[in-house]
Amino acid sequence: MAHPHLLVENHPAGYRWLRLARPERRNALDPGLLAAIRDALAAEPGTPAVLGSADPQVFCAGADLTISDAERAVVSDLVYDACETMVTRPGPVIAVITGAAVGGGAQLAAAADLRIAGPGARLRWIGPPGLDLAVGAWLLPDLVGRGAALDLVLTGRWVEAAEALALGLVNRVTEDPERAAGQLAADLAARGAKGEAGAKAVMAAGGLLDRLRAEREVNRAAWARVNSVGPRLPGLEPGWLAGAPAGSGRRRVVRGGTGRRHHPGPGRRGGGRRAGPGRGQRGRGADDPRRTGRRSLAGRGLAGAAGAAR
Repeated sequence: MAHPHLLVENHPAGYRWLRLARPERRNALDPGLLAAIRDALAAEPGTPAVLGSADPQVFCAGADLTISDAERAVVSDLVYDACETMVTRPGPVIAVITGAAVGGGAQLAAAADLRIAGPGARLRWIGPPGLDLAVGAWLLPDLVGRGAALDLVLTGRWVEAAEALALGLVNRVTEDPERAAGQLAADLAARGAKGEAGAKAVMAAGGLLDRLRAEREVNRAAWARVNSVGPRLPGLEPGWLAGAPAGSGRRRVVRGGTGRRHHPGPGRRGGGRRAGPGRGQRGRGADDPRRTGRRSLAGRGLAGAAGAAR
């Protein structure tokens, strides 16, 4: 389905252009835009695709900070859907990075099979502060090695185009990255899918997808801590983080069962009168809970605890 912030063009040379087009928000991602990116990549999986921006000043600023936390949790999850689609589709994906790529935007760029950057390209793997999100740890070791990957993930620092080329984050830096990407995509389309699907399948083996899914779960857990009732995503229902069924976190006072009051017996108040001689408060020991007014919670479960809290 067409999306107003994603321009999709079928090029006569046999490849597809996908351009992020939300300049007023620096191509920030919301659930609808990310779903559109994923679906456009999946629609013609054997066709080479070029992912870029209609604004040369920015590739993608990551999740839209103006949407709710619940929506941002959905965005976080959909990033991994889109990345997995890129990794597993047989047709190659070429990212064109002409400006800043941050957070989820940096992940989309790095998940592409090939990355061509302009001189103004900048990448940064960082999420919103204080949320303990993992950003890019699943793919950066394959591109730059474990040591450099840890540097980028733990510090969240900017990587400029020249350093990105030296590290292996991008394949090429050129003054006209769109033209270079178009030529490469046309060449790949002319060659057909010979060997491409097999090569990508081999490179996806060895734990890459396992790490992607592991990072996805780490971030689901982080968002579940932020949202007391998380978005309705598989595995992220309310209570999922604690391994409890949905709704288990709500306090409920249980009536009946072991928490019910017993019929007054000897020594208890009944009908407003003392039920037995000499067995009122005066006849009880100082530590007797019936004298102090404290009732034992033993056997009363959540109902007893809830009653005591009141």
